[in-house]
Amino acid sequence: MKKGALESMVAEIVSPIIEKYDFELVDVEYVKEGPNQFLRVFIDKPGGVTIDDCQKVSEQLSDFLDEKDPIEDNYFLEVSSPGLDRPLKNNQDLERSIGKDVEVSLYRQLNGKKKYTGKLIKFNDENIFIQDERNDELQIFREIISKINLAIRF
Repeated sequence: MKKGALESMVAEIVSPIIEKYDFELVDVEYVKEGPNQFLRVFIDKPGGVTIDDCQKVSEQLSDFLDEKDPIEDNYFLEVSSPGLDRPLKNNQDLERSIGKDVEVSLYRQLNGKKKYTGKLIKFNDENIFIQDERNDELQIFREIISKINLAIRF
């Protein structure tokens, strides 16, 4: 099974589990690191998730995956919070993050750079708009964005 299809399948499987607890599914990734495969499920809720929240979801998802056995390879299951620099995956994430600082990584250069940091001011289906450190508004085509994360400022 291809990586994208596997991640989508796991998202469908875990959705009823996390909805039962009013959690939000942030992301699912299936990655190889060294000789090991990892299935990572990132969950969140207002105020953040606890270790107990992650454990509840992990146990139920693990039982279901053991029963159905949809993944052929051996893997490690990890359920965790997306962290302070959570990825912004959809319009709901972007809407919630308007006015916050974001880091935008691009597939190709825009104005000579592949990474931008600024305040997310608005977005539409084709673009996001950030205000950079000089208070200039920058329009970035969504099709060239590889990822957007909340920026961590110290």
